Amino acid sequence: MTRSEQVTVKAVDLNDLQSAATADAYVRSHNDATPFHLTAWSQAVASSCGHDNHFLAAYDATNRVIGVLPLTVVHSPLFGRALVASAFAIGGGVLADDALIAEQLIVDALALSEKYSCATLELRGGLLPNGENWHRDDDTYLGFVRALAQDDDAELLAIPRKQRAEVRRAFGFGLTIETGIAERDRAAHYDVYSQSVHNLGTPVFPRELFDAVLDRFGGEADILIVRHEGRAIASVLSLYWRGTVMPYWGGGTRDARTWRGNDLMYFALMRHAAQKGCHAFDFGRSKAGTGPAAFKRNWGFEATRLSYAKYAANGEAPRDINPLSSKYRLQVSLWQKLPLWVANRVGPHIAKGLG
Repeated sequence: MTRSEQVTVKAVDLNDLQSAATADAYVRSHNDATPFHLTAWSQAVASSCGHDNHFLAAYDATNRVIGVLPLTVVHSPLFGRALVASAFAIGGGVLADDALIAEQLIVDALALSEKYSCATLELRGGLLPNGENWHRDDDTYLGFVRALAQDDDAELLAIPRKQRAEVRRAFGFGLTIETGIAERDRAAHYDVYSQSVHNLGTPVFPRELFDAVLDRFGGEADILIVRHEGRAIASVLSLYWRGTVMPYWGGGTRDARTWRGNDLMYFALMRHAAQKGCHAFDFGRSKAGTGPAAFKRNWGFEATRLSYAKYAANGEAPRDINPLSSKYRLQVSLWQKLPLWVANRVGPHIAKGLG
């Protein structure tokens, strides 16, 4: 009997508390897991964006979980249909005990992709396949992670001189820091974040997605806000995972540049995370050759390549949702010119289809 014959792949009922807990226990025990593999992430996406989840788990002959693949059917009139692991995440691909189990999970994912008429199957990180109709991308995205220092002085010294000077300048502007997950924090964060992405020319995610992540992750997520004279100018929603803080959805208003709001925000988050017991700072994903990637290098972070793979049948090109793509240049420019209230009303309906 081959290993694949011993493996059974089934969809996990995320509404069944015991089944979800069993899947989460496997995720939390696996060295390569991310918070995007947790059932909480899939549930947050489904409840806030209206997409269908298909959280696959592989079981051995004793019914022990030996692999998971959290999938979401993302549908959009603009971007088409795709089966994504994991939707709205920078990771969350195949997580398995070995390559043979991963292969079985991918076989079942391809079958689901065909069943639900998804033109593309997207795997973000994890064990990635090679072969016909697979488009491997090892060059577009970079990740940035480094250790946290245990006191303010050491953390400042860990930042290269030029960026350290910007942080010190922020100290002199009388800015205040708040953290929390209350309605006041959520409203302020969404206001700042929506302005930030509008300035970049991209549609904002629905606030319901942020609320759902905060609600389902509990103490493993929070918001940090920088205020100038009481007004929020920079804000970030972060995830906490195995001693690492992950600033995930963050940004600043136009005034944040004047008052160095983003500089103070990230330094304050480093100190806040250290006080919560974190030992590492994951600055997230940026596209190679962009300003955000350079900004993170200025903080002393070294880049590592992130690998993704997309499957598109019949020799077709996989869907492209990269806002830096030349095909979206005009749309980005037009979006930046929209009144903010219009962008905030229309944007979430578009962003739901990005996944």
